[in-house]
Amino acid sequence: MPGLKRLLRARLGCRRCSAAQCLFWGACWTVGGGLFAFFFLAHGGVFSGRCTDEQSRRMLAKLCFDYGTGMLTGDLCEDLCVTKTLTYKRCLYYNQGKKVIQADWRGHPVILKSKNEIFSSYHGLGFLEETESQGIPETELLLMVALEVKNTLGLELPNKTVGPLWKKRSPHWKAQLASLWALLQQEEYIYFSVLQDISKHVLRVIGSCGHFYAVEYLTAGHAWHSTLFSVEDAVGASLSGIKHKAKAIIQIAISFLDMVNHFDNDFSYPLHLCDIKPENFAIRNDLTVVAIDVDMAFFEPKMRDILEQNCSGDEDCVFFDCFSKCNLKNGKCGAERANTNLQVICDKIFRPWFSLNLGGSAVSFPMQLQLQEAVHDCAQPRIKDISNMQSNSANSFSQLYNLFQVSQKELQQSSLADSSVMVTQET
Repeated sequence: MPGLKRLLRARLGCRRCSAAQCLFWGACWTVGGGLFAFFFLAHGGVFSGRCTDEQSRRMLAKLCFDYGTGMLTGDLCEDLCVTKTLTYKRCLYYNQGKKVIQADWRGHPVILKSKNEIFSSYHGLGFLEETESQGIPETELLLMVALEVKNTLGLELPNKTVGPLWKKRSPHWKAQLASLWALLQQEEYIYFSVLQDISKHVLRVIGSCGHFYAVEYLTAGHAWHSTLFSVEDAVGASLSGIKHKAKAIIQIAISFLDMVNHFDNDFSYPLHLCDIKPENFAIRNDLTVVAIDVDMAFFEPKMRDILEQNCSGDEDCVFFDCFSKCNLKNGKCGAERANTNLQVICDKIFRPWFSLNLGGSAVSFPMQLQLQEAVHDCAQPRIKDISNMQSNSANSFSQLYNLFQVSQKELQQSSLADSSVMVTQET
């Protein structure tokens, strides 16, 4: 079909830059064992910039100008640019072009996100200008979306999963397609959009305008916070007591385990989280853990491609929080990850919580000792053979889940005992 051929040519054209990027990353991993690539990503270098209100407002004004000229569209453009029911509040984050903005949408806080500032900085679809007025058949549009999703995620998805990314064709379908193409070049948008209906552990996408998309507002965790997550912000001041905080921490820990089990087993391939820190997660009002930054999340096929690099030692096989082992015989990193999501969460999330002073006297001393030992064993498993990693992780998962449940019952019984004492004193 002629239309399909144009789409495929455009698809390949849009990937020229991606091929150059692949060569760049290959050089990064080959020369210096990946250290330069790590430094480049972690520190941003010349791509970092200040997060200012003036720049953010100017950027949104440009977005609305492009909307006014018919270049882009989206279900939130009217609210942002015409009725003003979507209003700017403050800039939260700006690095390497990625912009994260807090806004107010009809009285509710939301987050606006985009990988790049300007719509024209995304690869466009040049064939749109030459396309006849009747447009492209719907089946070809869905095929194009499926190709882009497959390239980003590294796996194929059922048509019913990809379909919602392309909504019903509007009268301004060229701007609609151009806007969708800009969104599909943002890995996070694809992850959130594809997974939001099948996972409670990812952010919900509310809508979009051009290359910006809006997600639900949740308070992120912070390493400097005494409990990593502000329970009071999520649930309210009623959880300010020692026992209430201990209950909340246990509930959040159980939700982390639920998320790990979900990401490991409920998709066609495991989903690997390679940048685990409190700032990349948030909690809802019911204390459900939500992944709010998935720039470094990869399904198994893509994870294997990333890990399998040249090496001269194990230190060359580290990709943020994901690593494999170096095979010195062929000088290649193993494609199979040598650690797990649970292991890193135990190290970076659970370890600060489950020390000997968990909740003061809210949790019994024997239980605190068991939790501390279980978390330590989970974070630093004493195994040398990768083939035993999964069974060891499963054992740690079961042990931790059981200990958390026992701790919950212990705290519940303690609260009931306190209530009985108060009633007795009052009578």
